Amino acid sequence: MIPRLVLAKDSSLHQIGAFGRRLTALGFQGDVETDDGARTVASTDNSIYQVKPAAILYPRGAGDLKIIARAISEPAFSDLTIAPRGGGTGTNGQSLTSGIIVDCSRHMNRILEIDPVRGIARVEAGVVKDQLNKALKSYGLFFAPELSTSNRATIGGMISTDACGQGSCLYGKTSNHVLGLHVVLSDGSDWWSRPLAETELEEIKARDDRIGEIHRVVDAIAREKSELIAATFPKLNRYMTGYDLAHIRRENGRFDLNAVLCGSEGTLAMIAEAELNVLPIPAHSALINIRYNNFNIALEDARQLVALKVASVETVDEKVLGLAKGDIVWSGIARFFPEDASGSANGINIVEVLADNRDELERKLADVTAALDDLSAARHKGYTVAREKTEIEAIWSMRKRAVGLLGNVEGPVRPVPFVEDTAVPPEHLAAYIGEFRALLDAEGLDYGMFGHVDAGVLHVRPALDLTRSDHQPLVRKISDGVVALTRKYGGVLWGEHGKGVRSEYVPAYFGDLYPSLQDIKRAFDPEDRLNPGKIASGSSRPLLKIDEVSLRGDFDRIIGNDIRAAFDNAAYCNGNGACFDFDAASPMCPSFKATGDRRYSPKGRAALMREWLRLLAERQVDPRREAEALHHANPFGNLLRRIVNSLNPANRDDFSHEVRAAMDTCLACKACAGQCPVKVSVPAFRSKFLELYYGRYLRPLKDPIVAAIETILPLMARFRPGYNMLTGSAVGRALMRLAGLTALPAMPALSLEREAPRLGVRIATPERLAKLPENERARAVVIIADVFSTHFDPAVVIATLKLALKIGFTPWLASSQDNGKALHVHGYLGRFEKAATKSRDYLDRISQMNIPLVGIDPSMTLTYRSEYAALPSARLQAPVLLLQEWLAANLDQLPTPRTLPQERFTLLAHCTEKTNAPAALKQWSVLFDKLGIKLDMTDVGCCGMAGTFGHEVRNRAISEKLYAMSWQDRIAENGNQIVVMATGFSCRSQVAKIDRQAIPHPVEILVRLIG
Repeated sequence: MIPRLVLAKDSSLHQIGAFGRRLTALGFQGDVETDDGARTVASTDNSIYQVKPAAILYPRGAGDLKIIARAISEPAFSDLTIAPRGGGTGTNGQSLTSGIIVDCSRHMNRILEIDPVRGIARVEAGVVKDQLNKALKSYGLFFAPELSTSNRATIGGMISTDACGQGSCLYGKTSNHVLGLHVVLSDGSDWWSRPLAETELEEIKARDDRIGEIHRVVDAIAREKSELIAATFPKLNRYMTGYDLAHIRRENGRFDLNAVLCGSEGTLAMIAEAELNVLPIPAHSALINIRYNNFNIALEDARQLVALKVASVETVDEKVLGLAKGDIVWSGIARFFPEDASGSANGINIVEVLADNRDELERKLADVTAALDDLSAARHKGYTVAREKTEIEAIWSMRKRAVGLLGNVEGPVRPVPFVEDTAVPPEHLAAYIGEFRALLDAEGLDYGMFGHVDAGVLHVRPALDLTRSDHQPLVRKISDGVVALTRKYGGVLWGEHGKGVRSEYVPAYFGDLYPSLQDIKRAFDPEDRLNPGKIASGSSRPLLKIDEVSLRGDFDRIIGNDIRAAFDNAAYCNGNGACFDFDAASPMCPSFKATGDRRYSPKGRAALMREWLRLLAERQVDPRREAEALHHANPFGNLLRRIVNSLNPANRDDFSHEVRAAMDTCLACKACAGQCPVKVSVPAFRSKFLELYYGRYLRPLKDPIVAAIETILPLMARFRPGYNMLTGSAVGRALMRLAGLTALPAMPALSLEREAPRLGVRIATPERLAKLPENERARAVVIIADVFSTHFDPAVVIATLKLALKIGFTPWLASSQDNGKALHVHGYLGRFEKAATKSRDYLDRISQMNIPLVGIDPSMTLTYRSEYAALPSARLQAPVLLLQEWLAANLDQLPTPRTLPQERFTLLAHCTEKTNAPAALKQWSVLFDKLGIKLDMTDVGCCGMAGTFGHEVRNRAISEKLYAMSWQDRIAENGNQIVVMATGFSCRSQVAKIDRQAIPHPVEILVRLIG
């Protein structure tokens, strides 16, 4: 049986507790988290390192930051250090610390001011870049530095690493757009840092405080070491970030302390607010997508493309391109990267062209395409042009996902970041990459490449398994080799993603200038309390070294590759943070959006699961064997053990409870399984965890009720009036709430059992279907009506049967078979396997007769493709089609309506359908197009119901918050001229529950239109 798992207590926890109490006494308004779960989740970023913090603080404003600094300056807490953290997606451990993390993303995320006339935005540090640009869009403005992580990167984090990305040759780095910074220093003083005229600078230097000292030190270094600074800092588009003395004097002669602060990675100050320069959105844009047989030629061609004055050139190699083809975004962009007789491309260049008007855009495009069409110079294998906004966004989405996609490979050897943001003069890039490749090839390593070739930056991730003793030393060997290469070609190791753990190379790189960096650190932070060990040390504390910080691989080695592989990529989450998407209209990840708690995200849950597996491994417990034992355990004996364990006070500090708490908020919508670049599937490993957890502890009363729902509902349907009376009464609702469930939906008077025979529809059995003549079997279709649609929404099933009849098919209803989704969601995996195997036997017998199987509800239908497919005993020989897939395959059978309706039609898709079958989702548009009707596929996030999730009392607040985030406004549009539809039964249930509206399924509209 799974044992009680208790993490070793840190000796510093007593001091941390005292520090938390002191913060409260000083008036701290934010959150203080010291539990093992929160600290475990914060122990990793998107790097190869893992360092567990002592606590995480979530301040609510600049006042809280000042309280943190004042408290930590007190003698009682002289041993504590702090490290600011933004989106937590850094690739070099910049925000990892054994001290205290200060995270502004949860509460300090307000856009304070937008001045469209001056082109200025003022924001708190926790505002996400895409969040800001969404607010700026209505003014025709945007914040320019483009990042692959723009949907989760905070402005504070961007400033701390001086982030940039695609288009930097045109727009520069974050520091080029910072007008002012409101910072809090380690002594609790705060300062608005803005460019200063000489007289203003002299006044500030005369101050007898920390602010005056900082300005005196930095100004003296900038003046006295100007020649050394010029010789040390390279003349690159991706100039040196952090402590940037080369740009302390701006072109207008003003002194700008922000050049030192931008890129300082929290080692100098905490950022509270930022005043930013924002720019007009380019009026017109296009992308030219060029394919190559040879990646090196793509690199070499980039320089010629830049010479044509394009806005940016991005390169992707064959490795990343191949991974993109298996990703959710590919179906929308595949036509721009066609294969020819020689196969697919071995590299691509994506060329961006911008213009103020359409004529200018076409002229620029003509210049580039003319050069590409010059057969005497052409070395590519073809190109395409994307002009539409949706097309351009989809292609950039693929490029943005490249970082995460490199982690989506099988096995423990995976591309990892540690030398992946080097920058060299663009004219040397091809030669540099040639030597870089030779370095990796000499070690027999695989790798992927992509990047900003116009700026001389290429991201390279060598594939390693850092649990292996022969691979860990390669981090040092390759890093040293790459540092030597960048020096040889006049570049830098840190071109984009900051220094972090790689700070050990700073003294050698800066040479005689390094003591000046130390002077700056001491001026800002005399006691070396802010993110120590990074960039420059102001004390005797040494800089971090790349092979002296604990690696994730050190922890994963304990788990073992077999167990890592058995738990659905949980242990392979690379921390890219795609699940932190701020956008309410994005389906990824609902529970994180609603709570702002990173534990309640795929990344957070994967981290907790990984730690749980490690603790089991330390106790030599194999969870796979434990699960098998549970399937054969004596139910009565196991119940007694669970009762005892649940009542035993010694089990209160079991780490398993923290894991379960995070799993409880998962909606099992499977957006992560479809949208995570690494395909971390929380519902899959969550089910395995819940099975084992509830093998030790008692389940809540709701679980057996939900697990039995497919058996209970058909019985309740026989007593429909009594069922409706009970569930609609105060007593019934109270009993349901006592069991942990909100009131269940009422059953309508309309009955599928009565209506189907009137339509001539019979129950499909293999024996009946086998007796059909060949011509009748060719026109047969078996409709799988899930238990929820059958008993709560039979009108949708009846509409499906009618539509099948109208287009010339003979519909049959599948016999009652448990789908088992509820069993899987709640961790009844033994029972799920039995139900799935039984259903598989029935469905396979029908599919062997070449009769299509068609599901009604997308979530239930897609269970056959994912959960069933994961079980060798339950894999189907033929897929169960989504309704729109089957209709689209018979598109020519749809008759044209006699009159076109006056209404507009909007479709809100189910999360699982949207993220796990994106190509199929688009087929609804194809069907409505066939009828001459444009269908609006509105982007919405999760409705918050997700099966039974929204029917559980403990989840209702999250459920309603999610509905309000994106669905509520769309449903408000439903009326005489706009018909809002939804494909998911749970989605329609949520609308009925909250807005008291009955919105239709699209099949009901199709039947109505055809007449």
